[in-house]
Amino acid sequence: MSDDQINPPQHQDHQPGRETEMTPAPDFAPKFPGNGRLAGKVAIITGGDSGIGRACAVLFAREGAEVAIVYLEETEDAKITADAIKAEGKNVLLLRGDVGEKAFCDNVVGKVIEEFGKIDVLVNNAAEQHPQEEITDISEEQLEKTFRTNIFGYFFMTQAAMPHLQSGASIVNTTSVTAYRGSPELLDYASTKGAILAFTRSLSGSLAEKGIRVNAVAPGPIWTPLIPATFPEDKVAEFGASQPMKRPGQPNEVATCHLFLACDESSYISGQVLHPNGGEIVGG
Repeated sequence: MSDDQINPPQHQDHQPGRETEMTPAPDFAPKFPGNGRLAGKVAIITGGDSGIGRACAVLFAREGAEVAIVYLEETEDAKITADAIKAEGKNVLLLRGDVGEKAFCDNVVGKVIEEFGKIDVLVNNAAEQHPQEEITDISEEQLEKTFRTNIFGYFFMTQAAMPHLQSGASIVNTTSVTAYRGSPELLDYASTKGAILAFTRSLSGSLAEKGIRVNAVAPGPIWTPLIPATFPEDKVAEFGASQPMKRPGQPNEVATCHLFLACDESSYISGQVLHPNGGEIVGG
């Protein structure tokens, strides 16, 4: 690996990517001992098999939560995450399917209620991205698929969970730095992330009187399976180098933001966004 490379060049030909195929493996392990911040809570995490979702799932378990992981098809990654949750002494439910389908989201919530009896935290995190150089290169099929996963799924999961969310519950949405500064090669992806930002702010106002908080996290470049599954080898090798910290972030550097917004330490915060992005200044 040359001096200007941060990670070895690599590429995966399938989305959303597999953590088992990454070199080096992303760092998802919690950095600190748990303090019971989510003791007795039940959390649903979409895209929870790998990347930021995996880091959230294991961290939430360390903090006392039972966790339901929703994932598309990466069964091996999901099993590794499940084992890590069990190692923290908590129960886990694995649910495979497409969050872009409303019936599946309804089924997820039904199975979580059947297994755990309640829902306290919903983390909407599943996403996909497909770079194109020109807006005319984005097919109707790609546009619909990206929006179905990245924003329709957030609506569907929230709609399904709402009848079971009580005062004190928390919804945490994963948006992106691209919602603030855009991304020329990820027009549809960045558009969905902007929609998530508006969704977060609007929903927080809608649910405030019910005592349900809604916030978001806007990561910058984070070393997750989505990266080698999206970009060519040369871009993967330099991924994160343009940030002020000159490196990509690790999933466990983002999950702490989700934890803070999910637990009672942020009890007077709603409609807000945290920015783990390596020092990039974004407004709004």
